[in-house]
Amino acid sequence: MSALVPDAPAASTPALPPLRIVLADDERMVRTALRAILSSEPDLEVVGEAGTGAEAIPLVHELRPDIVLMDVRMPEIDGIRATERILATVPEPPRVIVVTTFENDSYVYDALRAGASGFLLKRARADELVQAVRLVARSDSLLFPAAVRALAAAYATGRDGRARALRDRLSEREAEVLRLMTAGLSNAEIADRLTVAPATVKTHVATVLAKLGVRDRTQAVIAAYECGFVKPG
Repeated sequence: MSALVPDAPAASTPALPPLRIVLADDERMVRTALRAILSSEPDLEVVGEAGTGAEAIPLVHELRPDIVLMDVRMPEIDGIRATERILATVPEPPRVIVVTTFENDSYVYDALRAGASGFLLKRARADELVQAVRLVARSDSLLFPAAVRALAAAYATGRDGRARALRDRLSEREAEVLRLMTAGLSNAEIADRLTVAPATVKTHVATVLAKLGVRDRTQAVIAAYECGFVKPG
């Protein structure tokens, strides 16, 4: 009888470094509460705080976080302008989540148009905050898709004449993927709907983003409504 050879120890998967987060809000108590919630999670790390948009811009340049939680209304430079400057000037810029009191707000829509990857209400529960940060970092789903669609329906003009040009640039399958993205489906859900591999959907999404000239699926949704490719209602 041959001797039993013990199994080799399973190779351990190296732990990913925590997501680095910068908080930008003019209320110290809000920053303190956000820091307490996020720092309690082993995969999240708050690396800096700013009290104004003007402070946030150089801080992000210095710290190079993965995520910025940006209050939409701040003195000196508001969250919209700060988001624009960060995304325009920081190499490999972070994803920005704007934090707001009211969701149906033109300021929030302007922040999304400026390049923010999503928004979060200040009254959100702790678990919603943590989930939002992780979801935006992963970028394979739309954060609060119904709310983003409602904002786009309320504020997008849909009259800039790019819808036909957009349809011409996209293949039939890419146009279908974009419509499903605007409906809020994740990559996995789109794969199930189209009966294709998730890797195939990931490729289609990347191609759609490149053809639209946008960074993530939130901006893809905004662009689809702005040019009338998707109609409100």
